[in-house]
Amino acid sequence: MTAVQRKILYIEDDAASRSLVERALRYGGYQVFVAECGLDGIDLARREQPDLILTDINLPDLTGREITTMLRGEAAFATTPIVALTALTLAEQRELTQAAGITGYMTKPVDIDQLLERVAFYLKGGHDVTDAQPLNDAQTRYIREVVTRLETRIRELERLNHTLERFDRMKDVFIQLTAHELRTPLTLVIGYNRLLEENAMLRGIANADPNIKMLFEGATDSILRMQGIIDEVLTVSRIMTNQIDLTIGPCNLGDLMERAIAHFGRAISDRRMMVHFTKAQWSPRIVADWELLSLALRNLLSNAIKFTPDGGSITLSCQTDGDRVRFAVRDSGIGIAREDCVSIFERFFSSGNPDLHSTSKTAYRGGGIGLGLAVVKGIVDAHGGQIAVESPGFDPVKLPGSTFTVVMPIIAVIQPRKRG
Repeated sequence: MTAVQRKILYIEDDAASRSLVERALRYGGYQVFVAECGLDGIDLARREQPDLILTDINLPDLTGREITTMLRGEAAFATTPIVALTALTLAEQRELTQAAGITGYMTKPVDIDQLLERVAFYLKGGHDVTDAQPLNDAQTRYIREVVTRLETRIRELERLNHTLERFDRMKDVFIQLTAHELRTPLTLVIGYNRLLEENAMLRGIANADPNIKMLFEGATDSILRMQGIIDEVLTVSRIMTNQIDLTIGPCNLGDLMERAIAHFGRAISDRRMMVHFTKAQWSPRIVADWELLSLALRNLLSNAIKFTPDGGSITLSCQTDGDRVRFAVRDSGIGIAREDCVSIFERFFSSGNPDLHSTSKTAYRGGGIGLGLAVVKGIVDAHGGQIAVESPGFDPVKLPGSTFTVVMPIIAVIQPRKRG
């Protein structure tokens, strides 16, 4: 009967040492796993449950002592031999290492014959013994060392966090200024294009020549797409910088959804999609910012169209519950991975295939710049509402679909601006 190979995990950031020890252990008949840093080593240990762990002390992230302390806190590693293999030879270093709960201590450079002997010794239950008094003193020093390293790391994280916050503010301002700068020349382009469209001579030429007409229509469509993208970026920049202001007034929710359907009427027809919508179900009057709410409805509908294959269906439902209205957009599309159901509302998030990227809001699986649902969430939040998504998962074959649900007050509650 073949004996089961004993497992050894070796955590070492130096490639030469890692290779040398790994070869020696494999020659000794052991199954060896290696990791280059402490966190990877801990993950490997939890996954493979080694019979013995060798670790360097100085690693890029955690020290060998900290790795030992973390693993000793888990029942699975309470008695696992954990041995330091390091160039640190001072007695104080040895005591600190043993105070952390290490089983043994071997020094570099590695003596291969001694390595295999010591590994066998530790696997049989052997351990290095230190006098009680030095060990107690070492434990006190070790605790002090851990606290000092923790304080240093917290201060470093705070510094990095402040830097990231500053960069994030700079990014938001850059996006806002860029969108405004793009809108100025685009306004001129829109104006010039309109003058060309209204020119009687050019209109006559376009009507007489289908190719010329196609060029005019293509230019107009492209300009309108660019305008939509810039408007979307400006809206999300207002959301990011907490500058979204609502113009509250009475509006008809059913009318807004009906207009959204009409807005995408051509795409719905071309892609042979069925939209189930009963206007009478929708709350006829609410108090909200109709322009922003209309944008949110269009984005939800375009998202459903984009991720539903040709011939699919979209169901739009709405009900009133006391002083709140709940409406949902359910599609028969490819669905959403469970892990993406939260991050899908983050700005610039996109679950689409980048190779299929398109500025079209209706091309199947075309993807976008990842602002549509972030805009919807910002608008819903600004009205004092909530949005959520449910989906069994992502499957482009079985098409499980997804449902986006919005719950908001019938009379919008204007949310106070958060201070940056």
